[in-house]
Amino acid sequence: MITVTDKTIQDINAKIANGSVHVVTAEEMPDIVAELGPDGAAKEIDIVTTGTFGAMCSSGAFLNLGHSDPPIKMQKVWLNDVEAYAGLAAIDAYLGATQLSKSRGMEYGGAHVIEDLVAGKSIDIHATAYGTDCYPRKVLDTTVTIDDLNQATMFNPRNGYQRYNVATNCSGRTLYTYMGTLLPDCGNVTYSGAGVLSPMYNDPTYQTIGVGSRIFLCGAQGYVTGQGTQHDPANNFATMMVQGDLKQMDKKYVRGASFHGYGTSLYVGIGIPIPILNADIAKATAVTDADITVDVLDYGVARRSRPVLREVTYEELKSGMIDINGREITTSPMSSFHDARAIAGELKDWIQKGTFYPTLPVERLPNIGVEFKPMKQIGEQPTVADVMAKRVTTIQQGLTVENAAKMIMEGNFNHLPVVSDEDRLVGIITAWDIAKAVAKNKRDKLDDIMTRAVVTADATEPIDIVARRLEQHNISALPVVDKHSRVRGIITSDDISKLVARR
Repeated sequence: MITVTDKTIQDINAKIANGSVHVVTAEEMPDIVAELGPDGAAKEIDIVTTGTFGAMCSSGAFLNLGHSDPPIKMQKVWLNDVEAYAGLAAIDAYLGATQLSKSRGMEYGGAHVIEDLVAGKSIDIHATAYGTDCYPRKVLDTTVTIDDLNQATMFNPRNGYQRYNVATNCSGRTLYTYMGTLLPDCGNVTYSGAGVLSPMYNDPTYQTIGVGSRIFLCGAQGYVTGQGTQHDPANNFATMMVQGDLKQMDKKYVRGASFHGYGTSLYVGIGIPIPILNADIAKATAVTDADITVDVLDYGVARRSRPVLREVTYEELKSGMIDINGREITTSPMSSFHDARAIAGELKDWIQKGTFYPTLPVERLPNIGVEFKPMKQIGEQPTVADVMAKRVTTIQQGLTVENAAKMIMEGNFNHLPVVSDEDRLVGIITAWDIAKAVAKNKRDKLDDIMTRAVVTADATEPIDIVARRLEQHNISALPVVDKHSRVRGIITSDDISKLVARR
């Protein structure tokens, strides 16, 4: 157990038992510290409650269905047509929040099944198996509620980010992401996180948060079980792994969500009590929205490291507007500060009523020596430059359909970029465009039939990104241009298919 010098957890829990405990929320603490100072606040306040409520994709539940008769050793199992992982034991399964329904796709997923279970709704179960002497059954179909399950344990590998990056989109098309719909040309900004109420920002060195810390989890008492995946304390992106009894949870704080074009996620409500053991902890809980900064990233660049446009505070984000390159851009939260405040308040009530006793961790979350590493990739990712045709024929703007038809026929290709007198890309013609023009007896200037809004590629881009772009726009080729819009090559869907075949 962690030792403290100023106040012990036993002292605080004794005050909970006799009704004299002094609890405030993290919103209240900055003013108290400003008035009394850290030492005075540490003497006056016993516990600070925090809260956050937002989409936490790395969430799920372990479920035990009980044995059927005859017994089955599930090889595959679906709950409301959402597949759960059955490679655990005969009738145990792990249902992930982002797993999608076979029949309903992105409209419904594991997160919604979890919400439906907590709400007491009936869930259809379908399981298949290969059959053994001790588990002869091969197919199972039944309907259950959460009360029919032996155990239903929420177990979330990564929850409660200390803070979260801000998203915008500098590209020319709408993006559909886990940060919501991002409008083109930096048309909006989205963010997540509770700011002043952030559980982990109110104890940034994790003096009171770690393995065994009792927490508020979706309306029930839960526990921190360790550092979350992608725990990155060096950059103030700490995370935690948590668990709790799904049967005790409140449907207000467990909500399935579907993000258009991205998939499903689970909104999870977490509150952590911060025992004020000393002046240092009291000072840390005086953090304000103005103290917490985060980067605004351009999600228009589909790479692991996205461009940083600027640094911003939660105070600015919550104002509803931030400045990006001289433009005022509307901000909107992907998480609920209203519900985060409700969680902090509800946890405060539990403690004051003597129904919740904080615990110190048996092992604190690490705050040094943890490296957040990117994925190890043993093969080089091919880029556009590796695949594109570098010798590409172009045609001058102002020439005729007949000129273009002759060039395509002689060159035996399907795509012809159109360039200006300055050799900059201004359009593209395809063999199909020419066929349609001839059929309609349009044989004049190319300007009348060429596509002007050309979708292009950069030579340094990974092939996966370009393949996705071809699919999204339902086209078969992209001119490759430099920063001056000069054509340096062309890449087609056939080029990519040949690459895949070779690999």
